[in-house]
Amino acid sequence: MLLFDAHLDLAMNALEWNRDLTRPLAEIRAREAHLRDRPDRGHGTVCFPELRRGGVRLVVATQIARVEHHAYSPVPGWASPAQAWAMTQAQRAWYQTQEDSGELLCITSRDSLDTFLARLDNPAPVPSDDAPHGSNPPATPGSDTPSSNAAPAPIGFILSLEGADSLIDLHHLERAWNYGLRVVGPAHYGPGRYANGTGTTEGFPPGGRELLREMDRLGCILDVTHLSDACFRQALDLFQGPVWASHHNCRALVPHQRQLDDAMIRELVRRDAVIGIALDAWMLVPGWERSKSTPQTAGLTLQHALDHLDHICQIAGNARHVGIGSDLDGAFGTEQTPQEVGSVADLPRLLDGLAARGYTPDDIQGVAHANFIRFLRNAWPTPAAPAQER
Repeated sequence: MLLFDAHLDLAMNALEWNRDLTRPLAEIRAREAHLRDRPDRGHGTVCFPELRRGGVRLVVATQIARVEHHAYSPVPGWASPAQAWAMTQAQRAWYQTQEDSGELLCITSRDSLDTFLARLDNPAPVPSDDAPHGSNPPATPGSDTPSSNAAPAPIGFILSLEGADSLIDLHHLERAWNYGLRVVGPAHYGPGRYANGTGTTEGFPPGGRELLREMDRLGCILDVTHLSDACFRQALDLFQGPVWASHHNCRALVPHQRQLDDAMIRELVRRDAVIGIALDAWMLVPGWERSKSTPQTAGLTLQHALDHLDHICQIAGNARHVGIGSDLDGAFGTEQTPQEVGSVADLPRLLDGLAARGYTPDDIQGVAHANFIRFLRNAWPTPAAPAQER
């Protein structure tokens, strides 16, 4: 079944972790097994071959570069907005190189989304070297590889900005929209230039309110992930456009401000949002201690992710408002994932768990991809056009 993953930090991994995501996962792990600069070295879970193997053919992929707010900030970042913007542009360039090589395809409108999905259903055959000129081998319906000579179809991605610190001013948001950005999460960890994020209590500064108005004008999707509680409430009051939570779990099961409480979930359901379940261990089980706990000592399994997913469904009264936002390449690897998850290709096991809990085939298809695709079609009722200069 087609899977939609609403949160992957592909460019960050390629540029800051120096991972060639076109290579097999075993090769990526072996190449960095001797490194100790990051806790997930040798334990990564995401690359293009694994995405394809698991049927994850449509993702939300990020640009991310925060700004440090003082010299001794506990959350690392760049020293200036200009430097952060430059980093996001390097990430943009990487996405473009992957498009040029046919690995990725940027989805920016309802038309481009529908065209991409139609291509997955009816892949174009590739001529063999010895075939007569103008002839093509027959395609196998529903397959990425209609013949042994076919190149794999690209992975579709929707471009998202995680944390808005890198926007030097609001004109830069319009520039980003024009090159394909469609989703903005104003905050990340700690205080931000436009919003306060995880670990803070304050609401939006004046610039953040202006950012929300500009996002509304352009037609951006608002990602409420990482917003402080005060910013979450203000955002839903101020922002009139489409809203989702790309990678969030439930505060009722794991008490932490990073999670959504039940009132927030109800409000998102009222806005017809979709919430992506994340697979980061500390968001799945209470009491996780970084660098101390392991999936084995914590007894962490996909059942915990299913508990969070089911909690949202019980509040909503249906399965239309939940999907997958794995964050599996978000600065952690198998040292911090459910025990059944050796790579992103294991995401279908989550769907098996839903079936075992009695979810219907339609519910399972919704979680797998249909809920987020429905959301995008509603958010993009007409083909996207370049924004008008003010």
